[in-house]
Amino acid sequence: MIVKICGMKTEEAARAAEAAGADLLGFIFYLGSRRYVAPERVKEISASVRHSKRVGVFVDAPVAEVNEIAEFCSLDYVQLHGHEDEAYARQVLRPVIKAYRYGDNFRAEEAEHYPAEIILLDSFVKGEAGGTGKSFAWQEASRETAGLAKPLLVAGGISEENLTAVMETFHPYGVDVSGSLEEQGEKSVSRINSFLKEAERWRG
Repeated sequence: MIVKICGMKTEEAARAAEAAGADLLGFIFYLGSRRYVAPERVKEISASVRHSKRVGVFVDAPVAEVNEIAEFCSLDYVQLHGHEDEAYARQVLRPVIKAYRYGDNFRAEEAEHYPAEIILLDSFVKGEAGGTGKSFAWQEASRETAGLAKPLLVAGGISEENLTAVMETFHPYGVDVSGSLEEQGEKSVSRINSFLKEAERWRG
């Protein structure tokens, strides 16, 4: 099981997450998000990251802009969190993580055929692109995604308290966590460490 910590905004949080064992660090390039961080800042943070993979999260951005930012910030993955079609994804010059919002016409067959390395399943909140911190119908969703051959990341309201339930329900490739690791809107080093310590139980 791998762990992606999303919404990174500071070098302190990035270094703490990497030291605690986070596999993926997510940076939000969507201006509509309160966790948005400018490419120039991400480039600085990326320079302090040695082992964790860097993921840039985009929502219906021009593909040329996505590729430019991915190169500038030395991203390892591009996460598409909008309504980007397959033709769009094929133009992305980094491995793709495609996010789907469960309840927003999600179909496992469509996800399976999408040109992405990893599928991410998040909660659906009307009018929001994601990152709401709300969970969804896990039991129902686990049945729909059980046949996926592609690696599945589960997001949406995941915390130290419900990690066991997520793992036992989905048996996913990994989890994507953000809001539960924050205090007053900023990542908490102590919460990052505590979550990743709990996640160690599911490693290997």
